[in-house]
Amino acid sequence: METDSLLSGSVNGASGDYGSGSDREHRGAPGSRQMSYSVAGESCSVEGDPGDEDLYIQQAVVFIEDAIQYRSINHRVDASSLRLYRWYYSRICQWGLGLTIAVVLLLAFVERPSSLSISSDPRHRSPAWEPPCGLTESIEMVCLVIFSLDLAVKSYLIGWEEFRKSKWLIGYTVVISVSIIDWMLSVSMVCDEKLRVRRLLRPFFLLQNSSLMKKTLKCIKRTLPEIASVILLLALHLCLFTMIGMLLFAKTEDPKKNDEWELHFRNLPNSLTSLLVLLTTANNPDVMIPAYSLNRGYSIFFVAFSVIGTYCLMNLLTAIIYNQFRGYLLMSVQTSIIRRRLGIRAAFQVLTCQGARQAAEEHVRVDAVLEVMSRVQMKRYYRAAITTEVRQNADVGFMDREQFTKIFDQLDKDRIKEHPPLPQYNSSVLQRLQMIFSHYYLTILGNAVALANVMCICTVLVLNSEKSTAERDNFIMEIINLCFILYYLFEMCVKIFAFGWRGYLSYRNNVFDGFLTILLLILQITIYVTYRLPYSQWDPASHGIMSLWEMIRLVNLLIVFRFLRIIPDIKLMALVASTLLDLVKNLRAFAGILVVVYYVFAVFGIWLFEGAIKPPPEMSVLSNTTMENITSNFSMECGTYEQLGYWPNNFDDFAAAIILLYDVMIVNNWQAFMDAYSRYTTDWSKIYFVCWWLTSSVMWVNLFVALILENFIYKWDRSYSCSVTDVERIRYETSVQLMFKEQIQEPTEEELLCQLHQHPHLHLHW
Repeated sequence: METDSLLSGSVNGASGDYGSGSDREHRGAPGSRQMSYSVAGESCSVEGDPGDEDLYIQQAVVFIEDAIQYRSINHRVDASSLRLYRWYYSRICQWGLGLTIAVVLLLAFVERPSSLSISSDPRHRSPAWEPPCGLTESIEMVCLVIFSLDLAVKSYLIGWEEFRKSKWLIGYTVVISVSIIDWMLSVSMVCDEKLRVRRLLRPFFLLQNSSLMKKTLKCIKRTLPEIASVILLLALHLCLFTMIGMLLFAKTEDPKKNDEWELHFRNLPNSLTSLLVLLTTANNPDVMIPAYSLNRGYSIFFVAFSVIGTYCLMNLLTAIIYNQFRGYLLMSVQTSIIRRRLGIRAAFQVLTCQGARQAAEEHVRVDAVLEVMSRVQMKRYYRAAITTEVRQNADVGFMDREQFTKIFDQLDKDRIKEHPPLPQYNSSVLQRLQMIFSHYYLTILGNAVALANVMCICTVLVLNSEKSTAERDNFIMEIINLCFILYYLFEMCVKIFAFGWRGYLSYRNNVFDGFLTILLLILQITIYVTYRLPYSQWDPASHGIMSLWEMIRLVNLLIVFRFLRIIPDIKLMALVASTLLDLVKNLRAFAGILVVVYYVFAVFGIWLFEGAIKPPPEMSVLSNTTMENITSNFSMECGTYEQLGYWPNNFDDFAAAIILLYDVMIVNNWQAFMDAYSRYTTDWSKIYFVCWWLTSSVMWVNLFVALILENFIYKWDRSYSCSVTDVERIRYETSVQLMFKEQIQEPTEEELLCQLHQHPHLHLHW
């Protein structure tokens, strides 16, 4: 299961992680404050034996870990099950399961048709290595066995009643069963089968293993009705203008006026395709040039279509997706917060049974809480902050429910990274130097020197752009780089002197800067040892592993890359860069769903179009007329698949299919692929490409834009009052929960108790 602090399943697990909570009724004396607790039929007592005491500690530890990771607490709570549960969620076990999922997905690159060739161009592609029958099948069976064990452990931990209510686990069972049956058929046919159904099912293993992806997928599903309404409006807009276009550009008696009809409006499918591509601006202005050359008034038709469709309806779709999905995402975050509060409340409830002195009052011992925190797997800075809060109640010896809940508010706070104090020097001269070298102006000077270095490299590249390697004066470039690298080394040394080693390494831009400086210094020493520089008489033909030009080119690349050090020193650039880093961390669920969509469409593409397009033999020696006589499908018209040389983009193997789908998602010249496969196969192939365009470019890209907007707005609001140095000094660990913190409504005590009463394995009576 995914353990990242982002989206998770429902509170009770209904179709989220494991299953929904039971709906049993709990009876007790009205208004009674006495609590009894039982596991496997044994009630909680004030004078518990040591075994019960340790069990309560274990349960509290697991509940707090569930709260930290936003996991459901609806699992078995006996001692052996808790040990199995913690082992299952251990880092090594989860990494092993993730590695298994990666291996089973990567098999598509090795299986037939194999992607293990240097080029995907069928004109000069060498035969790919094909694995022997049984190799990939054996690896796949090992993965399926691991998935079966994963299913068995999950099913045991939640119990049969919860398993029956979990659609994901039932689907997990079906997918594993179908995969094993298909695997047996494949082996029985000596790996000669044409269709492998299990390849299409493999992405399910990635989906079901991540509560982030399941919750995101559920949000996307709920957003579909609003998206469908706009897409329906787009379809109506497209059909209306298609009919108008067919009426405007109908065939006439004058052949000179039929270019628009012949190229773009010959029939209904051709007209729909032309305007659909125009909606993405991929064929603009090509689609209107024949008509526009006859009468400039025809441009009104195409401009009106683009303004309404591209600039109004498509942007309206982005706005609707942002608004609707943000609402559903907020609901998901609300569920995650309830899970955290419920886990903390459950931990308090079981600790009240552990050594309670007054059965009528709900108190937990401070030493018990400290013991629990020492066992909980969590980040060290959170453990230190919570432990400090707990020790403030050491004099009293007990903590009530509000105090216990409040200490875990540390989990909802940003982590602020404090830099170590500056080293202390006794000498007044050293103190003066430390003040100078730790000043912000030194960083500004370093940025100016780095800019000057990049400008020198740019100037030399412009002057030498027309010269060959032998004609270039690399000696001057080497001397210039040497001077700048010596300054970089000086800057790094004085910063280490001013801040100390720990202080210097506490700044991420210093780590980046220092690493590249050391790498540049090593390359410079290597050049000096190899070519005995500085001197101007050198032989460009004599070189060892790398020529002087190649080594200088590598140095120049690193210097240009080092210029990125200016990003943290410009506030807006720092915010943009920070937003991009947060996207990598917080949008892994979206990336995972995109991988699933790519995988499924690539498999379908291979099934439908593998080997559909074959280049004619010896194309370089054939004339255009001869090529057209080879096959009726071949076309060398301007802008076609063949004329543009798009031969490497095909569905002949999995890797090539992924790249082709990416090219279509970008929508630049995607009409060339759609036209080629419709000519070589059938016009119905356009449905495949349109579906991929709707899924990737319309749906996923707009969702991605919506999350980028939300993330950047959050970062901007948080850092609006910060200076440039504050942006560097403070590192925000932004999560989706923090983005919506102000809009989240905290659950009430009654809601938490209601959820605890519905726990299938933890029985509480009031």
